[in-house]
Amino acid sequence: MAQFSVHDAKTNLSRLIAEALAGGEVVIARGNVPAVRLVPVNPRGQRRFGALKGKITVDARFNEPLPDDELEGWGLA
Repeated sequence: MAQFSVHDAKTNLSRLIAEALAGGEVVIARGNVPAVRLVPVNPRGQRRFGALKGKITVDARFNEPLPDDELEGWGLA
């Protein structure tokens, strides 16, 4: 675990980001007290058309009008 002061983190931010992206653990401390951990953000997965095919179903009631109490809840009645 690499620990850096806030000042060092500001000075070397690009290098610390690269280190975190490479899988290294980067901790930024205030004084000698660890404050935050720099970690990569997990990228969103790619959307794929038909990914839920066979996993969900829509029955015949799908296209029926909503009941009045439901429409009132949405401010549409």
